[in-house]
Amino acid sequence: MTMNNDNEMARVISVNWHAPGIFELALERDDIRFMPGDCTALFGADNQASRPYSFASGVDETALRFLIRRMEGGEVSPYLAERQPGDRVRISPPFGWFRPGQSGEGAPSVFIATGTGIAPFFSYLRTWPDSPPLRVLYGVRKRADAIDLEWLRARCDVRLAVSREDAEDAFRGRVTDLLPDVPLGPEIHYYLCGLDAMIDQTTVWLEERGIDIAHIHRECFFNAES
Repeated sequence: MTMNNDNEMARVISVNWHAPGIFELALERDDIRFMPGDCTALFGADNQASRPYSFASGVDETALRFLIRRMEGGEVSPYLAERQPGDRVRISPPFGWFRPGQSGEGAPSVFIATGTGIAPFFSYLRTWPDSPPLRVLYGVRKRADAIDLEWLRARCDVRLAVSREDAEDAFRGRVTDLLPDVPLGPEIHYYLCGLDAMIDQTTVWLEERGIDIAHIHRECFFNAES
């Protein structure tokens, strides 16, 4: 993605590490407007290379928050991980069509995420805390990778899957192993965000159980964020 005249420079508030390799970048919001599910492009050191990241903040917060996995050798995430308060990061206008919990007037919803794909669901819960989904399935590699889990559990019904180690408060395995725990119904909307393999497998599983594809909403993060 290349720069255009609509991009802005946003001041860094903080970089907070949640786990080895996973951090939250907070930027001053200024007048940027977005909806839960929107993304923005954040740029690297050369102000040319960029990667899309979903907003994790609520629409009324003064800060813009992003959940980012630092990828060794990446063009963008290592640069963002090293920012200090007061630095400036180039940011594009918000964009996107993924709208967690917003399809169908008052329709029930289920959220399914892997890794930092939980970000748009954080944005939703921070914007509409009184309208939680029926259930959240959240898959991570290690227990420490589960971001703000207690905060999340206090707001909705969460089933955590940890794929690479045992954890006392989590299922050992992939998040797709928890699909039998998903509420099913023609009125429910399903929102999937994370790895492409999870999204493909979950989509097939839901369709095989009679869920209309129009009720399956997908935002794909590929196998690397760089």
